[in-house]
Amino acid sequence: MRRGRRRRWLVDYPRVVPLAIFLLVAAVTFVSVVAIESGQAVREEAELNRKAQAMVSAIERRAYSNSAFLRAAAALFSSQGEVSSDSFRQFVTELRLDADYRGAEGIGWAPAISSAEIVRTEDLLSEGRVSRVRITPSIVDRPRSQLVPVLYLQPDTLRNRRALGFDMYSEPTRREALDEATKSARPTATGKVVLVQEGGVEEPGFLIYMPVFDGGITDRVLKGFVYSPFNASEFLASAADLVGDDETGVRLYDIGDDKRDLMAELPGWKPDIPYVEREVDMANRKMLLVVQSSAADALSPLSMITLLFGLAVASLLLVVARLLTQQAQEDSRSLEWFAEQNSIRNSLTRELNHRVKNTLANVLSIVSLTRRRADNLDEFAQGIDSRIRALSATHDLLTQSEWGTTPIRSVIEVELAPYANAEDHTVVMEGPDVELAPNDALSMGLAIHELATNAAKFGALSRAGGKVTVIWTLVNEGLARIDWSESGGPRVTEPQKRGFGTDLIEKIVAHELRHPVELEFLPTGVRCKLLVPVREPNEFMLRSGPPPQKGH
Repeated sequence: MRRGRRRRWLVDYPRVVPLAIFLLVAAVTFVSVVAIESGQAVREEAELNRKAQAMVSAIERRAYSNSAFLRAAAALFSSQGEVSSDSFRQFVTELRLDADYRGAEGIGWAPAISSAEIVRTEDLLSEGRVSRVRITPSIVDRPRSQLVPVLYLQPDTLRNRRALGFDMYSEPTRREALDEATKSARPTATGKVVLVQEGGVEEPGFLIYMPVFDGGITDRVLKGFVYSPFNASEFLASAADLVGDDETGVRLYDIGDDKRDLMAELPGWKPDIPYVEREVDMANRKMLLVVQSSAADALSPLSMITLLFGLAVASLLLVVARLLTQQAQEDSRSLEWFAEQNSIRNSLTRELNHRVKNTLANVLSIVSLTRRRADNLDEFAQGIDSRIRALSATHDLLTQSEWGTTPIRSVIEVELAPYANAEDHTVVMEGPDVELAPNDALSMGLAIHELATNAAKFGALSRAGGKVTVIWTLVNEGLARIDWSESGGPRVTEPQKRGFGTDLIEKIVAHELRHPVELEFLPTGVRCKLLVPVREPNEFMLRSGPPPQKGH
């Protein structure tokens, strides 16, 4: 029962069922892809947090390493009377800076002096130089009571020499960090600046200062600062090298003044990609690290495979379901056709039985009447033979029309064919095209045959110059009238006893046609009027052939 109901669905909904199967599989595929992507997103978020934490650790590690070197320098220089060029160079050399110091421009010394010490400091700057090195900017152009000029910067490169003599206290961002370092006595980073070494190129950087004091805790005097300058981009790139992911987008912002100021950006940065933010402690100054996800916006390989496989399966099931619905429709149409053909066969069998019984009844009546009217065996055989032949001729007409409608003219022409072409008498047939039902055509054929036989024996067709006229007309849509008249034959008298032909016409034919027959024996010739029903084909014809195709 359930199987039949499912098959019925395929027939009743040939498009909906395949589409529903496709959508169901597509929905399952979509849910699977969403689940895979959700898991992938969780893994990517965890990986992004891991990378961000690794970057923060790498940056703070470099900042702490530099601060440790600066603290060591401050401890050494606070115990010496004066920091000379040789002692500073020897100290930096003995530090043997390792890879953790990458990204820094070096280590420098900047004494804290007053305006009275400018000339002496310039003398120290100019030792071994071809031309005199002066402190910039000039105190004349920008008056100030305290100066912190760069006296030494190792390694001694052409790039670092550009910074010698520059008064870092003259620039607000550096001055703020110098004052904070002096107050806290700990390494302090500046905000975003452009290093003097850049030679005017707008390349962001920052510095870390460590103050050096003379005396004890209560009576200490600021001696100067050891410091390290950093190119922000190189510093960030060196930290990224420790993480080992060059494709991840990273940005470093200075947020020490409660605003975001971009310090550096790695080449892998892309807009509109998820990221995480982590705060970085950069030598007593807060900075912000922003790390992007390295995952692509497209689906993951597993999701793509699942999606393609799911769509392929859904499409395949759609095609299979469509083929099944088409097959089910064809099977249903075939079953309907077979059922109708079976019904037609049953109807044909019933109709055949009916027609055979009618024909046999006619034959029996013919035999019975012929036997009663025959005087000997030869006459009986001859009567039977002619009438059976007449019945057969009409049957041939009906067979040719596949037991459909038969024209009145065709029935009359068949029965009068032996006399129509004779030269010694005339046969006239006139009337409209009228179609008769099979049984009515048989009965009318018998009547015409008897009239023609009687005319050939005793009437107009038995003498030269005789004439038979058959005219048929439509009385109405359901009834036709056939008028038979003879002329030019021998004088006719009313028969003393009824013959077989008269009985056949007035009894059998009248009964079959369901209308009375008017038969007159006039002296000029026999006249007969038949009324024949004209029925609609759907009253007697059987449908055959396959049923009409129904669209679904």
